[in-house]
Amino acid sequence: MRLSEKITIFLGITLVAIFVLGLAWSISTGLAGFWKGLPFWIIVIFCLYLLIVDSLRSIKK
Repeated sequence: MRLSEKITIFLGITLVAIFVLGLAWSISTGLAGFWKGLPFWIIVIFCLYLLIVDSLRSIKK
């Protein structure tokens, strides 16, 4: 895998993480509150974990 592809993968992970974490933060601090936003946080963290694991596997190939 070329260096430009690795940089693109890391940039994509970073942008997705910023967007989704910002969305989860705004839901938790807004009208929903922390406890109603907690399931969304769990889903976000799990999806980011899957994204990172899959990306690292593709880089190692």
